[in-house]
Amino acid sequence: MLKLRATEGWRPAQTGAMRRSLDELIALIMDLGGVVRAALINKQGFTRRTVDAAVASGALVRPRRGWLALRAADAVLVGAARHGVVITCQTQAQRLGLWLHDATGQPHVALSPNAASGRRLQAKIHWGSPIVPRHPDALVDPIENVLAYIAECEPFEQALATWESALNKSLVNLESLQGFMWRPAARRILEHAMPFADAGLETYLRDRLRWLRVPIRVQIWIAGHRVDALIGDRLVLQIDGAHHVGAQRTEDIRHDAELKLMGYHVIRVSYTQMIFEWAMVQDLIMRAVAQGLHRAA
Repeated sequence: MLKLRATEGWRPAQTGAMRRSLDELIALIMDLGGVVRAALINKQGFTRRTVDAAVASGALVRPRRGWLALRAADAVLVGAARHGVVITCQTQAQRLGLWLHDATGQPHVALSPNAASGRRLQAKIHWGSPIVPRHPDALVDPIENVLAYIAECEPFEQALATWESALNKSLVNLESLQGFMWRPAARRILEHAMPFADAGLETYLRDRLRWLRVPIRVQIWIAGHRVDALIGDRLVLQIDGAHHVGAQRTEDIRHDAELKLMGYHVIRVSYTQMIFEWAMVQDLIMRAVAQGLHRAA
């Protein structure tokens, strides 16, 4: 949830009723996300005089004609209002905390009906009708539209990981997704998506090893800790990220030893190896399976 605070140093000169109106106006815009259409404020009973006073005091800015924003508002939302666009795809996925393989620095937007010319924007523009209709005042896309654009914008494996991240966070569920009219790329992702992958790399692993015809379970608990993947009955694959250092690394070593005493075979690889040296990782797994290390004793 977006957390905003009134601009530090704002000290309107007005007192009494005007001061109360200004405070109420700021509180309302904060509750509405920090960036709103001026027409909505007018409908709430605030006069042009009150709005002008808030702008003059520095508490509010006008990103574009017809829009108001707190000075401390989210810069991404302010930019969307200024250019008349909707934040979507990678940019909104990142804002929602979804797993992304490699988010670009360039913002991803869709044009709203009142958008400025797209040719003047330094952004990745997504065209086409959205899956879910957008309200004219929307500055960010609904999650379904975000996923639809991700499916078109990203390679299958990477898009699948982002979709599964949304499922894992309960932002969507498989049952509701089935009811939308998806384009072919999104339909393919929906056919493979599962709600249990936690870090994106588990999605890669499951999809890349599908051909092995060996059961693969991700993010399951063994000996009091989660393992990234259990291949067959006894082959454990652990994927180390940047946080696997210090005390975490010590605990990983202890858990690996406990797993081995319980009869599991553990293969531990790094994030870099999963992404850039997959052939080596796959070879390790294939050889372990060939030796029957994935089978119960």
